Amino acid sequence: MNILIRRMSSSFQKAIDLLPPSLNWIDNNFVSGTGSNLDVVNKATGTTVMTSGSASDADVDRAVASSHDAFQSFRDLSAPERGLLLLKAATLLEERTTEFAHLETLDTGKPFYESVMDIGTAVECLRLIGGLAQNYHGNHYDMSGSFAYTSREPLGVIGGIGPWNYPLQTACWKVAPALACGNAMVYKCSEYTPLSTVAFAALLKEAGVPAGVFNVVAGGGSVGAALTNHKDVSKVSFTGSVPTGKRIMSSCSESLKKVTLELGGKSPLVVFEDVNMRNAVSTAMLANFFSQGAVCSNGTRVFVQRSIAKEFTAQLVERTKKLIVGNPMNEDTKVGATICQMQYDKILEYLDVARAEGAEVLCGGGAVTPDDPDLAGGLYIAPTVLGGCTDDMTVVKEEVFGPVLSLLIFDTEEEVIARANNTHFGLGAAVCTDNLSRAYRVISKIEAGSCNVNTYNAYPAVLPFGGYKNSGIGRELGEECLNYYSQTKAVYVETGDPWCPFE
Repeated sequence: MNILIRRMSSSFQKAIDLLPPSLNWIDNNFVSGTGSNLDVVNKATGTTVMTSGSASDADVDRAVASSHDAFQSFRDLSAPERGLLLLKAATLLEERTTEFAHLETLDTGKPFYESVMDIGTAVECLRLIGGLAQNYHGNHYDMSGSFAYTSREPLGVIGGIGPWNYPLQTACWKVAPALACGNAMVYKCSEYTPLSTVAFAALLKEAGVPAGVFNVVAGGGSVGAALTNHKDVSKVSFTGSVPTGKRIMSSCSESLKKVTLELGGKSPLVVFEDVNMRNAVSTAMLANFFSQGAVCSNGTRVFVQRSIAKEFTAQLVERTKKLIVGNPMNEDTKVGATICQMQYDKILEYLDVARAEGAEVLCGGGAVTPDDPDLAGGLYIAPTVLGGCTDDMTVVKEEVFGPVLSLLIFDTEEEVIARANNTHFGLGAAVCTDNLSRAYRVISKIEAGSCNVNTYNAYPAVLPFGGYKNSGIGRELGEECLNYYSQTKAVYVETGDPWCPFE
């Protein structure tokens, strides 16, 4: 049974009016989960807006069985037909950008303008993959009379597990290639941010996606484990933390399930002295303060060449202090609410450790209490710049997943490349310089999969996204991602008499 609480600040009433009847979606219908109750919280106010049953193991079984049945016929649709479904979904989602952005902001606490951007990137993904599906094919080989060919075939039922920071965007990054290649998918949305994903499932139905092809199960780690361990799931695509990703990979190894893992990061942003200072500061802010700093690819280690460090720091601190923290529905808000108490406490603990280890808080550094009394139950942290940092500090080595930027000083190109690579992570990186030869040279030596020059977190859908080292396996987006949701069949066709040495 779902409980809706409608006494809410008018800022969020539209999102409240859009709440789905339940958080699980199976066979193209909303389904009440039979697991424990799951509270949906307005992150800005800390108020519970909906309570619904999470998925039980039996619900996961039902969802996988539904997808397994649907896969048998969906795989036989032509690639252009499957692509057309994604293109229809893209059009519908674009038309409802405002509605989905309201749900996303309620669920994540991020500023509304960011949610609008996230819906836009989801639409971009659906359009790209829907178009690529029209021409996704194998190869033909002439063998002097005989011939051979390869074809790309689907894997079966894909288990998708999404994060809380980009709920809808990440769902689209996974469901688009899965369906384009002819698979069915059971998707576990984060227990913290389930709303937009289950609403998107209903939109896919409207676009014409058959029942069972995309099912959604809501809940915590036990739901993800039931999905990961299910015998009828052929692949798991996971976005989240490194420890959880390692556990999923270990579990999948028992049955040799394929995996795509997009995990954490501690990415470097290298700022050389030959830069446009304002643009470089903008890049550092882009690399740290979107989505309350909860971005896996963020460039939280900002290396600045010594000759410009003083001026760069002064401009960065001045601009960071101007960022407004508060109601994510307000147009001037740039930093919204933290996702949950556990994450809030973790970020503040990292800041305490940073101070103890010698870092200097140049701005921010702690909790913020907005003036609006409606926001009293929300959890807010000031965007923070730390100076005096060294490579061995905990806050420099570990992923904080909050609005915390660490400044580090360097002298030479060779030095900063070595320091940038001194990490177990390898997701993102960026270089700021007006010397394109230097940019190319340095980026080519940095051990990271998704890189920028003179900007940050710019990942258009046409480019594959993913990391090196502990930051993951496989790629999302781009044409390359289709290879991770399909498998190759090779066929040799003899047109004459087969050669045989046996009488």
